[in-house]
Amino acid sequence: TVNGIERLNTTLQGLNGQMVQMQALQGAMLVGRDVTLEGNKVAVANGKAIGGFELAAGADRVQVELLDDRGAVVRTLELGALPPGRHGFESALAERAGAEGWTFRVNASAAGQRLAATPLMLDRVYAVRTDKGQLTLDTERSGPVPYASVRAVT
Repeated sequence: TVNGIERLNTTLQGLNGQMVQMQALQGAMLVGRDVTLEGNKVAVANGKAIGGFELAAGADRVQVELLDDRGAVVRTLELGALPPGRHGFESALAERAGAEGWTFRVNASAAGQRLAATPLMLDRVYAVRTDKGQLTLDTERSGPVPYASVRAVT
């Protein structure tokens, strides 16, 4: 019985090692790609500020505030009523050259009650590594993040 348990443990350790290697290969395909992560940093692409959020419940009113690098509200986007789920936003940057360092916050409500909204941001993967058996993505703006925290790949 003891020998059988030891062989089983050895087999499981081997499978775990193979799983980590497979994850690393999958992760390597993400290098140079954009991923969606939880966070409130504004991405800038083609002269537009871009971000997203997730609503757990439908909202009567959703408002996104863009904040500059000092935390001052630069622009407010009124998005109206939205169903539960993942949503994105973009805003032209005509009044400023760029939005580096900008963040955003989402204000959502239903029947006058504030709703929780999870902010989502785009970030670019520039490296992949395994750390203590976990796959970690090195991203441009968020630094190292666990592979499991990726919500979507663009």
